[in-house]
Amino acid sequence: MLSAKYMLSAKHRVKDGAHMKKTEKSIQTEMRVARQTWPDLGPSRLRYLRSLLVRYKFSVALGEITRIDNRWYVTHTGLLQLASRRQCRGIKTALQERLCDPATSRWVFRAVVYKSSASMGFVGYGDADPSNVSLMMQGAEMRVAETRAVNRALRKAYGIGLCSIEELGPRSASFSPAREPEPSLKQQPKNGSNDGAPYLRDKLCLLIREHRLDPNLVKAYAADFCGTQTLRDANRDQIEAFVSRLFNEAKENRDGLVCKLNSYTQSLEVKS
Repeated sequence: MLSAKYMLSAKHRVKDGAHMKKTEKSIQTEMRVARQTWPDLGPSRLRYLRSLLVRYKFSVALGEITRIDNRWYVTHTGLLQLASRRQCRGIKTALQERLCDPATSRWVFRAVVYKSSASMGFVGYGDADPSNVSLMMQGAEMRVAETRAVNRALRKAYGIGLCSIEELGPRSASFSPAREPEPSLKQQPKNGSNDGAPYLRDKLCLLIREHRLDPNLVKAYAADFCGTQTLRDANRDQIEAFVSRLFNEAKENRDGLVCKLNSYTQSLEVKS
């Protein structure tokens, strides 16, 4: 007759075995999604991804980890889910006013992650301004800065060496988490998010930084040039034509371009 202690131990072994089978099945599903999403993944990259899934329980299908230029990046969603699974005690953020410049949309946040009630806290800083966020996120620099601070603090707290996608600059606009299969060419969305669009957005951001142009005025000019209500409604060909036009105007007569952009100030004030 088994003792109560032994019976309890055996029961736990059965439970642990079932949990391991469930975990292994889940990882196999995630790996299958990864192979479907990135068919060019080699054996070494797949092994590394599997180690990340086993260690941190990230989900490829839910967009908690992604791949850009053959490198893995964790997402804000993935970090928050990890903190929840590890029963994170809390996260505190604070605006660093002395380092901010509202006039130029530059914001800096400090985040502290408390893993437990006895934790001293893990600190992370995040900054954002029009020069280091994607064109689509300009106007939301404060939120981006806070997200970056939280991500950095969470990565420190849980020992994650991967950079988070939100900490990247304009290239993060090309982020595309695992989703359903891409639509056919006949079903391309009207906002021009097909191949080449991230490159065009990056090129536009570089032009804005290089010639010190107002991003909001550039977006207003772009929408007017493309004949759309907003830049997001323009297709790839329209954006490509606008980027080429902006490049030529900035190169030939920057002062004239600035005057033209300033003419859109009133229309922006009316919309606001």
